[in-house]
Amino acid sequence: MNRFTKLLTPLCFAAVLASCSKSTDAPIVQVPVSDGNTMTLQGLIGSEDGGSAGNSVFVDFSADKQTSAARASWDLGFYSGADFRVIINHSIGATAIALDKSDLNQVTIADTIALVSSGKLALGQGDGAFTAIDPVQGSFAAYLSGTVIKAISATDADNKVYIVNRGKSGTTENRGWEKIRVIRSGNGYTLQYAKINETSFKSLTVVKDGTFNFKYVSFIKGLVDVEPAKDSWDIEWGLSTYKASATIPYTFSDFVLINFAAGVQASQQVFSGTEANTTVTYANFKESDLSKVIFSGDRDVIAGNWRITSGTPVGVKADRFYVVKDPVGNVYKLKFVSFHPNDSGVRGKPVIEYKLVKKA
Repeated sequence: MNRFTKLLTPLCFAAVLASCSKSTDAPIVQVPVSDGNTMTLQGLIGSEDGGSAGNSVFVDFSADKQTSAARASWDLGFYSGADFRVIINHSIGATAIALDKSDLNQVTIADTIALVSSGKLALGQGDGAFTAIDPVQGSFAAYLSGTVIKAISATDADNKVYIVNRGKSGTTENRGWEKIRVIRSGNGYTLQYAKINETSFKSLTVVKDGTFNFKYVSFIKGLVDVEPAKDSWDIEWGLSTYKASATIPYTFSDFVLINFAAGVQASQQVFSGTEANTTVTYANFKESDLSKVIFSGDRDVIAGNWRITSGTPVGVKADRFYVVKDPVGNVYKLKFVSFHPNDSGVRGKPVIEYKLVKKA
């Protein structure tokens, strides 16, 4: 073998290896779906009281993953779907009201005097209390069509100024008021916003991203990350605006929402007792039992029905569990293990257990 051949052989071999490593036919690694787990949700940011835990926690059963986001980290959510809708922060008791003005610079403190005296932007007070918040129950279609900030029109002049009460980050700290106006920007949004007494405003463009249900904005930090990608979470635990009665909205702690925007569904509670819709236990519930389950896509299908926070006995309701169908069709059974010292838990760090019942 001559010198040239000796040099050429290893070079050709290296080229073949390089070609193989770049092949488009390389196998795609599939992440296995979780068979189930027990998980402690990280609702506490620091030393705050567990009843007003600072985080919302998003859980993805199939990936055994939780994502915590500070409740006070955002103010508005911009829908990434076909409609042009904007939501306010349900996890801190935010409220909003429209003015009959479409120029942010024409809105002054004078426009808020009557709102202060009437209490219309104080959560749970004033006339039409539920008209100042986004819907607290029902389907996603009903939620989206009922947002307090009306659909953003393609005609700029039709988009009014809103006053937003930013809610409370803790139990007493009021986050102040902001004046805002939203218009369309191509297939996205332009947010105009300022404090009530400011004579100029800031603008921020929010681009729709179909990977997410909503894109989020903070009046302080601009664009922020909150919930995971829409196919990457199933339930959200934390505080949420709900209802103390048919006429009074209220922020409830230890509240569970489903990812109804992405099509997640859940059962009403499945009782283990003989008086209910099934006598099967959580441990014994299997795929053949799914025929007995009625699924719902409503926002509050789980809500706070799994626990008692006052009276006797405080703690998890041990007579029930839930069945959850995730965005791709995997079905899990879910039970709450603890959330309070009375059930050997820690307030703000609830423990859940879930188990795969049927793989998509």
